[in-house]
Amino acid sequence: MPKGSTPMTPSDAARIQSSQAKNGGDMSSGGFTARAQSAAAHNANSGHSQLGGQHSGTNQGSQGAGHGGKGSK
Repeated sequence: MPKGSTPMTPSDAARIQSSQAKNGGDMSSGGFTARAQSAAAHNANSGHSQLGGQHSGTNQGSQGAGHGGKGSK
């Protein structure tokens, strides 16, 4: 992955798929949606995705950090 890039997460892929489906986008197996889903699965399996604050058994002590939400002080 190039330095400074953000890995595709399963939630990113789901958002892309939803948007494409609603707007009549390319839902074929070779389209952008399929590539996004494939990248998200690859990243999740290789530990690049931090869905839910957990990944590949590391950084588990930092779960919940930075999840104050809007308006919290």
